[in-house]
Amino acid sequence: MNKATQIITALTASVLLAGCVSSQTGDVYSRDEARQVQTVRMGTITALRPVKIEGTKTPIGAGAGAAVGGIAGSGVGGGRGSYVAAIVGAVAGGLLGAATEEGFTRANGVEVTVREDDGSTRAYVQEVSKGEVFRVGERVRIVTVNGTSRVAPNVTQ
Repeated sequence: MNKATQIITALTASVLLAGCVSSQTGDVYSRDEARQVQTVRMGTITALRPVKIEGTKTPIGAGAGAAVGGIAGSGVGGGRGSYVAAIVGAVAGGLLGAATEEGFTRANGVEVTVREDDGSTRAYVQEVSKGEVFRVGERVRIVTVNGTSRVAPNVTQ
């Protein structure tokens, strides 16, 4: 396989992996959550803690990596040894692809502990949204739809 084909194959795999990224921020809704009735509760932030949200671990990253590695490996050498190189390339590519997918989809998050107006205290974890800053003592809305909750700044006046 020539160098240009290897680069194109690697870029294609990267695009496929990037397409798998799903946002865990409070301002992103899945298609299934749109146009659904949402429960809204109010509360006050009592604590904040930065957290890491691990990346996804689907077969897509490993599969794309294995395909790229197998194709690249098959181009190594010639004759009877090329199938061994293809197998080694596929295994190595699969491991690298899985690690790449997890790394691309890993995110910084925040654990927001809220004392809700009904007296209960709950913690919510979500990805950090650009431009959204929470502060202890701030009033917030907790919006829940289909079992998924989000903490959002209180937008009511």
